Amino acid sequence: MPHLQLTLDLGARDPAPYEEALFALGAVSVTLEDAADDPVLEPAPGTTPLWPTVMLKALFDAGADPAAIGSAIERALPGLPVPCFQIVTDRAWERVWLEDFHPMRFGQRLWVCPGGQSAGAPDAVRIELDPGLAFGTGTHPTTALCLEWLDGQRLRGRAVVDYGCGSGILSIAAAKLGAARVHAVDIDPQALIATRENAVRNAVVDRLNITAEPHLEPGCADLLVANILARPLMELVPAFAAAVRPQGLLALSGLLAEQADAVTAAYRPCFDIHTIAMRDGWVLLGGRRLAG
Repeated sequence: MPHLQLTLDLGARDPAPYEEALFALGAVSVTLEDAADDPVLEPAPGTTPLWPTVMLKALFDAGADPAAIGSAIERALPGLPVPCFQIVTDRAWERVWLEDFHPMRFGQRLWVCPGGQSAGAPDAVRIELDPGLAFGTGTHPTTALCLEWLDGQRLRGRAVVDYGCGSGILSIAAAKLGAARVHAVDIDPQALIATRENAVRNAVVDRLNITAEPHLEPGCADLLVANILARPLMELVPAFAAAVRPQGLLALSGLLAEQADAVTAAYRPCFDIHTIAMRDGWVLLGGRRLAG
């Protein structure tokens, strides 16, 4: 069914009163988008920051009167930017997204494939995964770097921790590559749901321990991978040092290039650590647990 779409460039204005006014005028949905390709890289815990400039889009029934809506908003919120109206057709947007999501190879063996698509090699280690709410389909450079790192490790029979598992893509990759047990941790309930669903879909759920409990048992990991952010990574040094067995391996990502030195310095007392890969301004640090 078609809808009337209103688009407003709010700039740095607070979107809350505009959302409230549009819903009061009968909008069936209101969404906020980044107006200028400004990433929100590292929000403080408990905060949900927006971008410096925001684009607002609202959908109304196709028969709504654009002039009446514009006039009503101007009366409620004087100084409104000029709205743009257009008719948009109803589409299965998750399928539209999948049209541009194709099988991708990471390293020598790993392939991430949307549902119904095959990998590009007969001996591929195939992960079936569609874009979803939780972060991590392999398209972001940090996820890609972690997948390539996992592909280069000997995982058969080993214990892996995926700290900040998101969609579960790294946990599933580790299991598919032969890990005996994967401890998948995330504090986001949506991530835990996505990880479990994706693990079931890839027939590895029996080897995953999926949990919101952040505590790690001492010596629980032969390898630990964490694709999160610089600040929590530095806070987690003691926990990761205790969890990784002597000579065990560590991979850290979610880092911008300018953050790598600080994180490296934080881990150096416990790990022989260095930058092992960079892509598009993002960094992967790799390390080996020192004895003692």
